[in-house]
Amino acid sequence: MHVRPVFHFVRYAVGLIFTAAGINGFFVFWGLESFLPESPEALELLGTGYLLFMEKAVELVGGLLLLWGRFIPLGLAALFPLTVNIAAFHLFRDSQLLMPVLGLFAAHLYLLWSIRDRYRFLLTYRL
Repeated sequence: MHVRPVFHFVRYAVGLIFTAAGINGFFVFWGLESFLPESPEALELLGTGYLLFMEKAVELVGGLLLLWGRFIPLGLAALFPLTVNIAAFHLFRDSQLLMPVLGLFAAHLYLLWSIRDRYRFLLTYRL
């Protein structure tokens, strides 16, 4: 598989975004001051319990997989439902960060499309 250099740039950018968001969420979970701003509506929705912990754990692990460069299809597949939910949340509840989130969504779609051959087996009909 040959991917363009822009793929790696976008992969690192998305990986950094999710890694930073995951670490920031653990600061909030542990009751510490976060280093990135958190959406009050998101914290209201997620609370500070297990749901926040699970989301931030997936963000952190998925982001680290993208940064590491191993298991990229797994990292993208794990993060995509979160990206869709983050985009839907900002579309319907908190539109303040909608444009950057749509950029993240587009970047995620680009990464998935670039390595679509890795997911082809998931869409193959078998008995």
